[in-house]
Amino acid sequence: MKHNSSQKTHFIGQETEIQKYGTVVNRPLSLDHKIRQASADKLNQILADTITLRDMYKKHHWQVSGSTFYQLHLLFDKHYGEQAELVDALAERIQTLGGVAIAMAHDVAETTRVQRVPRGREDSTIQLFRLLQAHELIIDESRDAAHAAAACGDDGTNDLLVSDVLRRNEFQVWFVSEQLAGAGIADKDEESADSLVEAHA
Repeated sequence: MKHNSSQKTHFIGQETEIQKYGTVVNRPLSLDHKIRQASADKLNQILADTITLRDMYKKHHWQVSGSTFYQLHLLFDKHYGEQAELVDALAERIQTLGGVAIAMAHDVAETTRVQRVPRGREDSTIQLFRLLQAHELIIDESRDAAHAAAACGDDGTNDLLVSDVLRRNEFQVWFVSEQLAGAGIADKDEESADSLVEAHA
């Protein structure tokens, strides 16, 4: 019987999965299954938010305009590259723990807690505030996850979150914040800053 070489095989649903998302397989890491599961779950949330922040930086890199175009164009791309490194590190830690790292854009969109940005171009000040909001969210959840990992003896996850994710995000916050120093709104309180972004949503 001849097979039509032009015929394509289409897989439906989850028939090809060898491990379900949200599960962890055994790893000889001297860490209890429940500990690895909890760490993988927290890391996947941080990963989804980090992927979103990474892509926000690339969006702003392409769309930034105004008198600070050149410096922000370069800064956004530099931060994009650094966030891309964090994405890899987070995903690899999840896999190391025996979990399944979130990866596809539609799954990330359903999972991320970062506020969705519009498709169109925004003023650079709004771009900067949006980035700061996303950074703060990731910093907050990374601290919580780092404390939880330390309390459970998951030193590898704690080290990644503190040494890489937290420090990198805090450092980038410094650079982004300084870009607002001459904007006349850098000293506004957090509620006013949030209102400014919401008004442009």
